[in-house]
Amino acid sequence: MKTRVVRRLAEVDAAAWNALTGGTYPFLRHEFLSALEECGCLGQRVGWMPRHLLFEDGAGRLVAACPMYLKSNSFGEFVFDWAWANAYERSGLDYYPKLVVAAPFTPATGPRLLIAPEYRSEALAAAIMEAAIAEAGRAGVSSLHWLFATDAPLLESPSFMRRLGCQFHWENRDYRDFGDFLAGFTAKRRKEVQRERRLVREAGVAVERIAGDAVEPGLWRSVHELYCATFAKHGNYPALTEAFFREVAATLGGQVMLVLARRGGDIVGAAYFLVGAECLYGRYWGCWEEVPGLHFEACYYQGIEYCIENRLKRFEPGAQGEHKISRGFLPTPTWSAHWIAHPGFKEPIARFLEREEQGMREYMAELGERSPFKG
Repeated sequence: MKTRVVRRLAEVDAAAWNALTGGTYPFLRHEFLSALEECGCLGQRVGWMPRHLLFEDGAGRLVAACPMYLKSNSFGEFVFDWAWANAYERSGLDYYPKLVVAAPFTPATGPRLLIAPEYRSEALAAAIMEAAIAEAGRAGVSSLHWLFATDAPLLESPSFMRRLGCQFHWENRDYRDFGDFLAGFTAKRRKEVQRERRLVREAGVAVERIAGDAVEPGLWRSVHELYCATFAKHGNYPALTEAFFREVAATLGGQVMLVLARRGGDIVGAAYFLVGAECLYGRYWGCWEEVPGLHFEACYYQGIEYCIENRLKRFEPGAQGEHKISRGFLPTPTWSAHWIAHPGFKEPIARFLEREEQGMREYMAELGERSPFKG
């Protein structure tokens, strides 16, 4: 097995890369990651420098990979380690650069050890993790982080410290339609959801779902403007370019889904989703007018209806947001795995993670009591 690092995914055959995951997880598809690189979303300006780790057999065929990035900050990760960086700084040490295995700007759970189906084994998974640690050593970084991972070999490896997080996910319990979903709510919460949906209609706003390859090309400028406006409203930096939205829609087609809200012929708001084999992922939202109930309709209820109609098992609407609980999204654990190079920091961070995990489990248990479902 030969290991090498590439700094542009364009150097890797798209079909070979996508075959590692079956192409069903949209955020690690070659088209998505390459669009980030080629459309001006990554680089030193934002602190995401591609360093993809490839594993090839003797014939040069790609058998495994890690979507890896050299990071000069913690922007766009959603697993917050600024306290660790501050501790390093107080000790006179550099926390940055570090290495991250993730989908940039994407707090969506999924695989991080990408292995061709015919090669999958515990031994190869272990070899990939060892190679990633070796690459961290060669790069002289402070640490190596695998974010929002679902890979059991990674999360069970003694080489890494696990970190528990919490998001709010929706689960499809074989609902027949949205009404069947609401039937499981308490009467109070059911009426509140119905009222929110009714307010949108009464405001004269029509909402439609459009597949990415069916979106009129000129519409992506409006979507990007809405995306930028939302980030500006919250004082955040909008890293994604209009060219990125256009490229992903053109290459992923039906794996992109846009919810568009109009009053008459005017766009009022839009929500942007990506579609996996079993899961819908909510990502971005923006509006020009604060219409009561529209955020919930576009970002949550339309997504739930889409999942029911297309028999998707889960809906991950994005990071954070306790307000999602009353709308059927329940506390769900997420995991990341961390390797720390400096021996003096391993034990303190391990103790921190133990305390944090206990507090996080208590937090999720408390939030679970707010479920809108009967019983």
